[in-house]
Amino acid sequence: MSEEGKFDRRMLEALVCPLTQSPLSYDAEAQELVSKPAKLAFPIRGGIPIMLVNEARRLDD
Repeated sequence: MSEEGKFDRRMLEALVCPLTQSPLSYDAEAQELVSKPAKLAFPIRGGIPIMLVNEARRLDD
């Protein structure tokens, strides 16, 4: 992946789940930010996290 498309992990400290306000974990392989309480994975596109619930992927139980 190019430098331009990389996610800055320091942003993770400032971001929380828009539904639960809980901390997020970073899945580098899937390029997603994961909210375990909400069971959602928010995509990262071009290094930018898309924190919209309607863009998130539902996680399996």
